[in-house]
Amino acid sequence: MTEADAASGDSAGGPVSNTISGGVFFHAVIQGRDITVQLPPQVTPALSGLPAASSTFTGRDTHVEELLQYLAPDGGERQRAVVAGLAGVGKTELVVQTAARALKQPGWFPGGVLFVDLFGYDTERILSPERALDGLLRALGMPGEHIPTDLQDRTRLYRSVLAAFAAQEQRILVVIDNASSAGQARPLLPTDGATAALLTSRHTLDVDARLNDLDVLGEYASIELLRQALFQARGPADTRVEDAPEAATTIARLCAGLPLTLRIAAALLADTPTRPLDSLAHALEAEHSRLDRLRREDRAVRAAFDLSYQHLDDDHARMFRLLPLNPGPDLSTEAAAHLADADQFWVEELLQDLARAHLIEPGRLWGRWRLHDLVRLYADQNGHTHADADQRDTARTRLLDYYQTTAEAADAHLGTRPGPLSPRFPDRAAALAWLDNERDNLIATASAPGHPETSTALAFTLIEYLDYRRLFDSWIAIATAALAIWRELNDRDSEATTLNSLGLALREARRFDEAINAHTQALTISRELSDRDGEGAALNNLGVALAEVGRSDEAINAHTQALTISRGLDRDGQATTLNNFGLALRKARRFGEAINAHTDAAAAFHETGNRHHEGAALDSLGLALAEVGRSDEAINAHTDAAAAFHKTGNRHHEGVALNNLGVALAEVGRSDEAINALIRAAAAFDEIGDRDGEAAALNNLGALLGRS
Repeated sequence: MTEADAASGDSAGGPVSNTISGGVFFHAVIQGRDITVQLPPQVTPALSGLPAASSTFTGRDTHVEELLQYLAPDGGERQRAVVAGLAGVGKTELVVQTAARALKQPGWFPGGVLFVDLFGYDTERILSPERALDGLLRALGMPGEHIPTDLQDRTRLYRSVLAAFAAQEQRILVVIDNASSAGQARPLLPTDGATAALLTSRHTLDVDARLNDLDVLGEYASIELLRQALFQARGPADTRVEDAPEAATTIARLCAGLPLTLRIAAALLADTPTRPLDSLAHALEAEHSRLDRLRREDRAVRAAFDLSYQHLDDDHARMFRLLPLNPGPDLSTEAAAHLADADQFWVEELLQDLARAHLIEPGRLWGRWRLHDLVRLYADQNGHTHADADQRDTARTRLLDYYQTTAEAADAHLGTRPGPLSPRFPDRAAALAWLDNERDNLIATASAPGHPETSTALAFTLIEYLDYRRLFDSWIAIATAALAIWRELNDRDSEATTLNSLGLALREARRFDEAINAHTQALTISRELSDRDGEGAALNNLGVALAEVGRSDEAINAHTQALTISRGLDRDGQATTLNNFGLALRKARRFGEAINAHTDAAAAFHETGNRHHEGAALDSLGLALAEVGRSDEAINAHTDAAAAFHKTGNRHHEGVALNNLGVALAEVGRSDEAINALIRAAAAFDEIGDRDGEAAALNNLGALLGRS
């Protein structure tokens, strides 16, 4: 108080009179009649708490603008926001940059800013709400002897002070950094509706504030942060980022867009101006030592993650440590339940808690979860430390078994032959959706070393799906991995089967010479083993590949041999060989013989109920018929082929048949029908992402429209 006059009773000069002016009054009046509370024009203590904003700040302009909207005097009723995110993602820097810009806005915060770091994740330095309020009240000018001891009283006094400042047009911005819980942060939040607040936490906190999740930086912003940091440390003469863009990109990738790691990397480079970026990039390549290398003096990525990890109880910590066992980029709640051998709903709660702590991130779809690259390394290293307690090997086996058995159940729904389907999925669409969601995990599992049984099983199970989705590079990768396993085990029969699968994928990828080589190797092995069925399959596939490169005589010879062997096969096997023989005959322009072969093959497939292969035979028949001018028959064949593929759900082959139908219709002047068929073909290709097929259909459509 700058001025006060009080008495305990009547004085000689008149009644008791209390006058308080020129200050801020925050304590009980013992006795008084007229009390006037006035705030000084400026309150200096509230202006001094904000840390300096870094001069190296990039990639966050949109976030800053969004936060400023909440802080504006007319920003809404709550005027408070929470920035949450992974340790080291730059939450504090974002709110400091935002607060610094807000303070420069005329009339926004004439009362200044209050800043408090709650050290919520540091067990040694964590501030209780009571201690934090004591510091904030002192910063606001409250004498220590007037600060209550009880949390509720301190909160009430603190909020009253902020409201008094706001009422007298000295609005204050409150910045609360590193809160670990709503209970720690809530007493510090203003409630007067005018005072604004920014809060940061590694957890997504429920404190009646606008939630803002902060993600990692993109590649461009990461490289720019490196460049800015080196410029700030060494000046314009340090042009290492500009001089070595590939190394800078590698460092940005290995730092995984985390500002903390990028600043550490920049500091390591700044320490020695002669150190090339390639040197640091190479040092960070090894996963097992990357976290240890990302440290400098009192800054370390591992230490930042430790502060979050130590807050987990046993169940959450075990779940966190098991997650890196998933070989792909994300995993489903169902997969995590198999990994943990626990109830799915309970596991879902664990995962949601870890996501709120920003130790994991929700995936692209609800029910899927992913780890930041550096967090994955951290969790995996802790997992190895607790391998026995977590039963890590058993957990991995459960997960791989889940992927394998569920993929087999889904594959049954994609098959074209009649027979019982797995009850695991209600229909083909559900099976296909599961395969789409788990594709990256399945491919990573099949390609990963150390699990030969799972890898080889998936190499065969996924063929139908990968063919349907036209994912030939993935098919080649998992077939190649399986081939290496069979050769190491000296399993010649499985080696030959896998070589045939690899050859099919190579042919679809239009790597015909490699496909021919793979099928030739398969043929050699089958003959060595006297495996007539394998020999026939290899000859059949070899003939198709030879025909693709114009070696028609060799293709026909291969198919002729395959036909001889196919007499001992089932009806489907014979029909497949016959249809492929027809393809070779058509390539050799022996159209009459090709028509007979395709006709017989289509009839055989129809007889066995194999609608997919019947469609393939009919589509090939249509092409052969068109070559000899039998247009109406060709149109009928392509129409029936498209219907067969539509029934089996194979959109790629349906698109091929519709494209062929459109061409056939255009040849006889049925333009409207042709246009319709080609539009449908393009739509089918577009649906499955087959850009080559879509381009072919659209090219035919454009040519037709140009003539009409």
